[in-house]
Formats: sequence, C-alpha cells, structure tokens
Amino acid sequence: MSLLVVGLSHRSAPVSVLERAALSTDAQAKLVQDTVAAEPAGEAAVLATCNRIELYADVDKFHAGVAELSTLLAQHSGVGLEELTPYLYVHYEDRAVHHLFSVACGLDSMVVGEGQILGQIKDSLARAQELHTAGKLLNDLFQQALRVGKRAHSETGIDRAGQSLVTFGLEQLAVGTPVPAWAAGKKALVIGAGSMSSLAAATLARAGVAEVVVANRTFERAERLAGILTESDENEVTARAVRMDAVADELTRADVVVSCTGATGLVLTAEAVAHAVEDRTGAPVAVADAGAAAARPQAVPSEVPARSTGTGADENCPLDLAAVQPGFSVMGEAAVAGMDAATLEQHAAWVAGGTVDRRDRRTPEADAELITALAATAATVGRIPERRRPEPVAERPAPFFFLLDLAMPRDIDAAVHRLAGVRLVDIESLAEASADAPMAADVDQVRRIVSDEVAAFGAAQRAERITPTVVALRTMAADVVASEIARLDGRLPGLDERQRGEIRQAVHRVVDKLLHAPTVRVKQLAAEPGGAGYADALRTLFDLDPETVAAVSRAGDSTDTKDRPA
Repeated sequence: MSLLVVGLSHRSAPVSVLERAALSTDAQAKLVQDTVAAEPAGEAAVLATCNRIELYADVDKFHAGVAELSTLLAQHSGVGLEELTPYLYVHYEDRAVHHLFSVACGLDSMVVGEGQILGQIKDSLARAQELHTAGKLLNDLFQQALRVGKRAHSETGIDRAGQSLVTFGLEQLAVGTPVPAWAAGKKALVIGAGSMSSLAAATLARAGVAEVVVANRTFERAERLAGILTESDENEVTARAVRMDAVADELTRADVVVSCTGATGLVLTAEAVAHAVEDRTGAPVAVADAGAAAARPQAVPSEVPARSTGTGADENCPLDLAAVQPGFSVMGEAAVAGMDAATLEQHAAWVAGGTVDRRDRRTPEADAELITALAATAATVGRIPERRRPEPVAERPAPFFFLLDLAMPRDIDAAVHRLAGVRLVDIESLAEASADAPMAADVDQVRRIVSDEVAAFGAAQRAERITPTVVALRTMAADVVASEIARLDGRLPGLDERQRGEIRQAVHRVVDKLLHAPTVRVKQLAAEPGGAGYADALRTLFDLDPETVAAVSRAGDSTDTKDRPA
C-alpha cells in the first residue's frame, strides 16, 4: 500500500471553484467512508479548510487510486469531474508526505507561516479516527506532520513570516492603519462560533474593540465563546451572545463584522447590509457607481461565480471597474455583475488594449477567466459590449462599516463591496493580497526541516515494512529450535535438567548469532529507497509462509490501534 493525496487549493483553483467544491462536515465523513469502501483504498482522511480540500488515502494501485479519489471528490463536492480535473493536484508516496509536512508548517498556506493549520490537521485526524478510516499509515503520517509543524514554529522564525488568516484579514480592513489603532473602541459582531470565528473574536478582543457580540445557530456555543472572552485576562472587552435571528438588529450597532460559518447559502445579503447602513445613517445607501449613485443594492446582480480583470465600460455593460475599491478583487466586480463565462477575445477593448490597464493581465489563467467572463455578458445582454471610455465616478467615501468574510463558500454577498461606506474583505481578495506578501528568510530553514523530516519518515516507514518478515523469520527459527530440542529429549532420555538447559541455550545462541547480522543489515537496507525488495528476498530464501507474515502485520496494526494516543 502507498500514500496518495488528491486535492485542490487556492494555489491550483480559483476561489469560485473552491467555493462550489466546499464540503460540509457530513459530506467529509461520507467521502472518507466511501473512499475506504472503494477497492484501491485501505485508509482515508480529508483535510478541508477555507482554502483547500485534500483527500489522503493508502492505496494499492496508483492509477486506479487517482481515478477513484478524483471521482469521489467530484461526486461529494457536486462539481463535475471534467470541470474539477484541471484544478486537481496529485502527490504520491514521498511527495505526498512532503506536501502534508509543508502544509503543516504553513508553507502552503494563503498566509505563509500561519499556525492555525495545525489545529485543522489535528481535527482531520480525529475525524478519521472516529470514523475508523485512519489506519497505521495515516495515523503515523498525520501525527508526524503535527510534530514537524510544531518543530518548524519552535526552531525557526516562520511565525514572523506569517500570521493567522484572521490577523491578515483585519490588516486588510484597516488599510495601512495599525490594527489596534483601527480597532480601538469599535463594536464587533462575530457570526459563527467555530475555530476560525473563535480566533477572530479573541483577536478582536486583544486588538482593543470595546464589545464583541457572538451570534451562532447553536446559542449555547455562542454563550460559551462569549464567556471565555469575558473571563480572559488578556483583554477587558465586553462580550455577549445572541441568537442568529438577532443578527439583523446587531448589524445596525456593529462597526466590524466577521463571519465564518458552515452555511451553504449567504448569511448576509447585500440588501440586509444596505438596510443596516441606512438604519445607522438615516439616509438611503448608494452603490459606488456614478451612473446609479442612488440605486438600491438589490439592483446589482449578485449571482456569482466568474471573475474578470478588466474591460471598457459601456452603458449596457454591467462591469464597472471604476467602482472597484482598493483591497477588493477587480475580479470580484465581475462576480457582482453576474458574469459566468465565454469569449472576451471578441471584445475590442481587450483585443486592442482600449481602456484596459495591461498590468491587470497578470497570468494566462487570469486572461482565461477574463475571456470566459464576457460571453456570459453577451448572452445576458444579447450582444458584445462596445469599447468606450468609462465615465468618471464620484469619489468613494471613507468606509465606516467593515466586513470580513472568512467562510468557504462565502457568507457575505460579494455585492456588498459596492455599497458606499462599506469595506468588504473576503477569501478571494485575501488570496490576491497575500500573493504579493514578502517571504521571510526563515522559510528556507523550514523547507530544510521538511526535507529532513520527509527523509526520516520515509526511512522509518520502509524499515517498518520489513519488520513482519523479520519477526516471521525469527518465529520460524524458534519453532525449528523447539522441534530439535524435543527430538533430542526423545533420543537422550538420560540427560538431567541442567544438561538439557545448557543444550537449549547453546542452540538458541547459535541461531541468534546466525540471524543477528542479516536481520540488522536487512532493516538498514530496507530503510533506503527501493529497499522493499529485501523483504521479498527474505521470504523467498527462507520459504516463509506469507500468511504468517500477514498475521504478524495484522497483530502489529491491532496493537498500534489499541495503544494509539487520543
């Protein structure tokens, strides 16, 4: 059996795909159960975070394993296999180990060096253990990944390179102002009471907000989190819990909203946020569009998913780049406009340059997404928009209402970012902002730690694979000794007990000395790459019963499971 991981993350897929492929807790459980029920896999675990979905399995066939795991991911995520496949990555054996260790150290995170991933890896292992889908390999792998991640954070300054996604998001909301200065005296509403929401609440409390209100579908969890904040010695914040049906009222009182729930639909619509802003200001809220300054936000389509990077404005073109606020993805503007895909190559503004800033064409992938965006516009409005210069827009007022959406799929309607006086930061805009973040010098040291730990883990795993064969060989030798001693007792009945003991010890010493050097050396050789063949050689040379070797393996797995730490 060999380790295989199939997955997608913010590095391989656009946020719109990750959002659609997000798995609920129940879906994750069903996925790992179906994986171990499939023929190629013996163990399985899912690592699902706000920016990655990965399926780990112990498989006996590589190609069959890749096909089966990819199909299962597509089935349980609801994204078609043909659509999902271009965004999937595959890692096998040592490369799979290297990948998980890198993830555990924060090297593969959206914010390099963040430590929250360790808790998510621990939770992933715990779920697999509860479902009995994690055997010896995945238990060893995930527990070692946790140790490697902790080592990286304790031995290097990787913490200086990164921060939690919450902290990074708050920095994006503060736009250059130190977070404590920006947060001081503000009232915060945290929607959700899971690990990310709890971290957000604690971070806001330490930053100096005056009040934290926690809303959650399970009121008891909200009360528990509010109680922890109130009793903490690290802050002097006032905290209270409310039920989800009180969110609309709390929006009118809050200055900062952080949302991270497991909801499959929107938690906050553009209309709900607009009403909250109107209640605060006493005036109709405007969208950041010069041609529709007094328009209601619900007039802005918010069916999401495609992204775009730029095109000329037209009176019938729903994309208005001039309205995009700093810190929110320009591609998000296309999502707000309801674009979904097709042929921007036909658009004169793109082909000829027009009003497009060519610096916006960052990658071929971004170009491809842009190309897919305009045909949907053409399909919607019945024609390809003409190229023309955008009309100047009124200057956007400074934001006074801040929203941070850390959920996948999103909790807050993307159209919210177009409301005057509102600033929205979400996973998509964080991904773009983090792409330009500087890498710390400690990253190279962490990479060396990962490489060393991968080599050590691989050697240990290869050495373990030959252990059942060595144990079976020694068992066979002990049986031969016992048989010969019994035969000697029958032929020499006159020997006393002392003489029999001396003979038994002599025979055992001879056998042990003969087997010691070969068994020690074969373990050393088996730890090297390609060492699996030595176990086969031992079984062949000594004519060991395969079932005896398998029985030793099963006994070892059973003991490991029983003695496994919680």
